[in-house]
Amino acid sequence: MSDPRLKKAISDGDFVVAPGVFDLISALMANSMDFKALYVTGYGTVASYLGIPDAGIATYRDMLERIAQICKRTEKPIIADADTGYGGLLNVRTTVQGYEAAGVTAIQIEDQEFPKKCGHTPFRRVIPIGDMQRKIEVAVKARKSDDFLVIARTDSRTSLGIDEAIKRGQAYRDAGADVIFVESPESEQEMIDAANAIKAPMFANMVNGGRTPLLSAERLKEMRYAIAIHPAIGFLAVTRALEKAYGDLLAKGMTSSDIDLYSFADMNKLLGFEDVWSFEKEWAEAV
Repeated sequence: MSDPRLKKAISDGDFVVAPGVFDLISALMANSMDFKALYVTGYGTVASYLGIPDAGIATYRDMLERIAQICKRTEKPIIADADTGYGGLLNVRTTVQGYEAAGVTAIQIEDQEFPKKCGHTPFRRVIPIGDMQRKIEVAVKARKSDDFLVIARTDSRTSLGIDEAIKRGQAYRDAGADVIFVESPESEQEMIDAANAIKAPMFANMVNGGRTPLLSAERLKEMRYAIAIHPAIGFLAVTRALEKAYGDLLAKGMTSSDIDLYSFADMNKLLGFEDVWSFEKEWAEAV
């Protein structure tokens, strides 16, 4: 069931910062903090599950199974990447229905040709505006709850320029999208121009090392943005930590004090072992 808190936050003018989560450990950690929403990153989920690039190889089923488990184990509104909707109009309808049934609150669908590519990498191509408008119309009609938000993303900026991206954002707004996502603008001014021209709740993608300047939540709110995702922070931080920890083990033959580890006791708590132990104690005493 979709969580009404995300739609209400946008309606109330609250700015939403959503960290990228890519597996259950990252989701549980982010869920334990005071974020208004979590973002299931396609790049990170595909990398952690298959160990391959975010290039349209992972399927709807691959993503749905992992997203559903994240929804099951967290309490925050979930924004989830759905690539192109995984195909044509029938695929879009199936994807919206599946994501909503899994507990997703907002779905992100983009106007790339299938198979898609990561939005901050080259060689992306987009479908005609009218084709994407029909996808949005299908997505809006397929949802059961108005609390389930449709985020329409355009990847046209890199190949066709910011004017085309703005034109598409306006068209996708008119097709019924709740939130507009202009992917990879290359300056703060481009972001301002897009927000001023599109006049809809706007979505900012803050990718560490990407094409778009990294801006604070305060600044983005001033620029009339409603949501900022930080999809890469989790998997980049974890990969760096693993590089250091494994390198330390290889060099020294054991874990040294140079490595700052999350405690085993806290990890047990994060995963819910206390409930397991309580159950086992209760039933051991019963026997």
